[in-house]
Order: sequence, then structure tokens, then C-alpha cells
Amino acid sequence: MKKAISLFGGIKENFPSGLVVFLVALPLCLGIALASGAPPLSGIIAGIIGGLVVGFLSNSHISVSGPAAGLTAIVLTAITDLGAFELFLCAGIIAGLLQLILGFLRAGSISNYFPTNVIEGMLAGIGIIIILTQIPHALGYDKDFEGNETLFANGFNPNYFTELFSAIHPGAVIVTLVSVAILIAWDKVPALKKIKMIPGALVAVVAGISLNYIFKITGSSLEIGPDHLVSLPVPQSVNDFKNMIVFPDLQGFLNPKVWIVGATIAIVASIETLLCIEASDRLDSHRRITDTNLELRAQGIGNLISSAIGGLPMTSVVVRSSANANSGATSKLSTMIHGALLLICVLTIPFILNLIPLATLAAVLILVGYKLAKPATIMHFWHKGKYQFIPFIATIIAVVSLDLLKGVGIGLLISVFYILQGNMKRAYYLSREDLDDADDITIKLSEEVSFLNKAAIKKTLKNVKPNSKVCIDASSTSYIATDILEMIQDFANIRAKEDDIEVQLIGFKTSYKEFDEDSDSHIIVAHRRAI
Repeated sequence: MKKAISLFGGIKENFPSGLVVFLVALPLCLGIALASGAPPLSGIIAGIIGGLVVGFLSNSHISVSGPAAGLTAIVLTAITDLGAFELFLCAGIIAGLLQLILGFLRAGSISNYFPTNVIEGMLAGIGIIIILTQIPHALGYDKDFEGNETLFANGFNPNYFTELFSAIHPGAVIVTLVSVAILIAWDKVPALKKIKMIPGALVAVVAGISLNYIFKITGSSLEIGPDHLVSLPVPQSVNDFKNMIVFPDLQGFLNPKVWIVGATIAIVASIETLLCIEASDRLDSHRRITDTNLELRAQGIGNLISSAIGGLPMTSVVVRSSANANSGATSKLSTMIHGALLLICVLTIPFILNLIPLATLAAVLILVGYKLAKPATIMHFWHKGKYQFIPFIATIIAVVSLDLLKGVGIGLLISVFYILQGNMKRAYYLSREDLDDADDITIKLSEEVSFLNKAAIKKTLKNVKPNSKVCIDASSTSYIATDILEMIQDFANIRAKEDDIEVQLIGFKTSYKEFDEDSDSHIIVAHRRAI
């Protein structure tokens, strides 16, 4: 039987991951605020609300919310057009209200129609972007943190690499190499892996600060200057802190432009959130399913509060969510810990945080990016055939060269093209009893099952009660999409064991066209164990 997880239980397991996410989120919040033309504190406020408020309201165990680089261009343009950040905050409040409405209208269900290869392509693309955008910080070339998440955000620069390698800062390179070595050792050396309460990222940060301090007191040219360190505002008094907070100008609600901006943010932020939630559920080792409609409502409330006290609009974000998952988070307590750490540290020790070299944080993010874009993931889809690989690789290329939404849109269009090409006339039906009353459930799959059927099957499996019996009949099925096979596999191997659900699989073949035999053989093994 699966043990219930208390919200405030598991602090020992989730504090290290919350600390890692805090270290990752801190420069991102600041950088995105600067790139958006907003006050630096506005990004921190959004991070705090995303961690404490959205983290509490959401039922996602892995996802982390905060200011998103995907909204940077929209926010910068809006602030410029409206002429004041105070007017823009009204648009954030409107966006929050619209997200609340979308949540109550159950618009979150559209996330079920994103195929796995596109989601994985999006994650890999973001991983490549993370690596590319952190290389300047790792080499000490950057003058400030801009938070861009696309390589071509400001147009292609043919002299980029020449400029990059001609301005390398040796001190930053040393800090980066030492930080990477610490992070890899903490992950690979068995003796260090046992020290779970001390995350490798914290050790790397302490090492980075210490190295730079040694460079400074010895008068070495390796010293890393303020331009390459975290830069938080440091209020000298309570009044200074109050003056840093900006509140909305209510006159903005009478401006039609503000409403247009609010609607735009609501749509873009909601789509990015749903994409991230789908990705976060795949990063969750327990394969728990997030209520996307509840997530939209949580995001709406978060954006309302953030905008009301001078914060940027937010979404669920992949970089912080993947760092959270990779650090071993088991519940949403990790997200809340990161929000609490942002609040406490910004109020009490901003001068210490300002000693952290961006090179150290770049090392943390580069390893996160590598885990998202591992060569093994690319080869995995390569072996699945062109119908899986082409949408996957197209999504990666488009996300890196364009942006997240365009990349996912292109990948989705290619996936739909291939599905429609071979399944134009194929029907699907799902035979099942009332899940609220039944302990014995039969799910009968039709001859052809594509990712377009994912939502119905996913909802059915999600609503299966503990201690019940489930029979999944594929005796008449000749084609099953990878998404469906993996979802059934996760249900049989993970969820069924945790909830004492007896699973019977009938008629599954050892191989299907376009799919490898390993996935199906795992399902057959799960079937035998359940029986």
C-alpha cells in the first residue's frame, strides 16, 4: 500500500533539492527581471510567490514556478509600450484572473494531447539552450545575466565564438572546473552520495566563494569581479526595502492596451505551464499525474498575488523543475523550501549571496542541461524509427533556433502528420465500467491506438482505486503508440505496486510496428508479476 505523504513530511529528503533549486532560481529570477526591463526585485518576488503560493496550491510534486524567460520579450515590449511598470502590473493581474477562469473551464486537459517524443524533444532542446547560454558565464565572458533562453534571441552573431574565447577569464574557468568536479564527484562517488543533506551544489557554491576570496586576498589577477557575481539589491533600512517594492497603478485597468497584454500573457503563460507540467510528470520517478486544471488555477492565484505586490508574471518552468527532479525531490515541499529560502536570504543575507560567482551557478546549470539532452535520449528515439525520431529531432532544432512554443508547435504538427497519414480511418474505443463504484475494471483497446487517445486512457488509469483489479485487453490491437505503451508500463510497474492494484494484461505482443521490443517485454514482465 502506498504511504500517504504529509505536506510537511520528508523535510530531510526535500531540503537538499529545495536548496539546489534556490541556487538555480536566484540568478534566473534576477536575470529575467533585468532582461524584461523590470526592477530586479520583481523577479525575486515572482520566485518567492511561485515557490510558496503556487507550490502550496499545486498538486505537482516536481514542478517549480517562477518568472519565465519565455515571457521576457512580451514583458519588455509591454512595459515599453505602456510606459510604466506600474501599468504593466495591472496586465499581470488580468492574466491571473484569466488563468483562473481557464482553470475552472478545464482548459488544462489540452496538455494530454502533447506526444511524448515532442515533450522529450522540448526537454532536450531546453537542455542544449541551458548549456549554450551558460558557457559565457562559465568562461567569465558575460557582463551581466540576461536570462535569454534561445541562442538566437538577439539575432545570429557570426563573431560570437571569436568574442567568447578572446575574453575568457581564467579565474572563472578555474571556479567552473572545480565546481563541475565537485558536482560530478557528489553524484558518482558512493561515499559522498550518502551525505544527502548536503547537496553538491551547496559545496560547489562554498568552494566558488572560497576560491574567489583567495584570489582576492592574494591580489591575484584571477579574482572574479562584481560583473561576474550574483547581484542582489541590498537595502540598508526597512524604508529602503519598502521603496524597492512597486504597486500597480489602478488606472491601468481603464487602458485597453493593458487588457490586450493581460490576455496575451494569460495564453502564453498557460501553454508554457501545461508543457512544463507534462514534462515534470515524466521527470517524476513515481510517474504521479498532476491535475492540470488545478495547476492553471494555482498559477492564476500566483500571478494575481505576484502582480499585486510588484512581481513579474510566472509560469511553471522546466529549468528549475528539472533541477528539482535531478536533485531527488519527492514532494512539493521542495518547491516551497526554495521559495522560503529566496524570501529569507533576500531579506537577511543578500550581501553573502552577492559573493557567489556566476561561474559556479553556470556549472550547476550545465550539468542540468546535460541530463536533459543526454546522447542516450537521442539514440533512444533514433532506434524507435522515423515516426518517433523525426518529430523529436525537429522539436529540438526548432526550440533551440526559434523558441519553446514554436518548437513544440512544429514538433506537434509533424507528429500529427505522421499519425494522420497512417491512421486517417482508424477508430478507437475504450470499454470500461464506472470507476467510482467498480473494483473490477476492463479497458479494451481497439485495433489502432495513437497518442490522440492518451487523454481518455490516462484519465481512466488515474481514477483507478487502490486495491482494485484492472484488465487491459489488447488482443485486437495491431498498433499502440509509444506514449500509451509507456503509460501502461508505468501504471503496471509503479502505480499498481504502490496502490496494491492487480493488473492483468491480455494480448500484448512482444513487438509492434515502429516500436522496439524492450518496452513491450517490460510490460509482459509486469503482467506476469501482477498475475
